[in-house]
Amino acid sequence: MEEGFVKGQSDNLPKIDIYTVMEFFSTNSSYTSAEIKGVKLWKAGRESYREDAIGYVQVKREGTKCIVKCRVTPEHKVKSKPYHCTLVCDENDESIESVSCHDCAAKQGGCKDSASFLIWLFKKSVF
Repeated sequence: MEEGFVKGQSDNLPKIDIYTVMEFFSTNSSYTSAEIKGVKLWKAGRESYREDAIGYVQVKREGTKCIVKCRVTPEHKVKSKPYHCTLVCDENDESIESVSCHDCAAKQGGCKDSASFLIWLFKKSVF
């Protein structure tokens, strides 16, 4: 665990609603291309992938900012080193500032790992 972070659990994760998720996807240039809008985004949201892929989660709050980090198991390389994703949101404004993957080949263009992480976080907020 990184300094200043605590283990992510259902009671300390930021609340992310569907409107916040859709606003992020529709306004973030990394997710508005035709490639990510269709199949990749659908695959990222599949419950079977999402629940198995998202691993260790840690949370840190700095004022109204909430930073959530996780490990994501690569879908086709389950024995490979996990990718690391980070989400930064403003809990006061109920907005997502960024979601990024730090390790995969598609990290510059809105990869499905970061999309899965955001959808996972939304699902944990709802239930």
